[in-house]
Amino acid sequence: MISFLIFLGIIAAIVFWAIGIYNRLVNERNRVRNAFAQIDVQLTRRHDLIPNLVEAVKGYMKHERDTLEAVIKARNTAVSALDAAKADPANAAAMEKLGGAEGALGSVLSRLFALSEAYPDLKANQNMMQFQEELATTENKVAFSRQAFNDAVMGYNNSVQNFPNNFVAGMFDFESASFLEIESEEMRDAPEVSFT
Repeated sequence: MISFLIFLGIIAAIVFWAIGIYNRLVNERNRVRNAFAQIDVQLTRRHDLIPNLVEAVKGYMKHERDTLEAVIKARNTAVSALDAAKADPANAAAMEKLGGAEGALGSVLSRLFALSEAYPDLKANQNMMQFQEELATTENKVAFSRQAFNDAVMGYNNSVQNFPNNFVAGMFDFESASFLEIESEEMRDAPEVSFT
């Protein structure tokens, strides 16, 4: 009888141990989702600013139609990639696609800002200055949000991969999440805004 009670106690301890690990994994996964929601807010703001920026630039840069179209195309690709990543922030393919799309968007925006330097009236335009400032501020917020997301992913991945958590994670299909890495150097740094 005593050995049966000891056996029952061991089983109960294992069950409570597994429940504790499971709950910790759920909490970590929810932190990853919350951190991605912050990225979503900032990237959506960035994507919403771009059409207004293009409209402000259109009248001045009539000969740069290809660049303006490239900005809109890259923005639309980034919006689609963000929508796909929202569905599952832990999906490696979705994070890679989002990072690539945002990198491409950052590159084409840098090209747009470089071209705008050749148009003195555009540089002095109040709307253009405001959009550039808002975009630069948003880029900084994206960088901070991305860092918070990657920190949450690291914590979650540690919980999923560490022994003995990996047994519980495997039983309940907790898979490692992917970091959001922006491929373009232009995106890693906030765009430089200068009107001198």
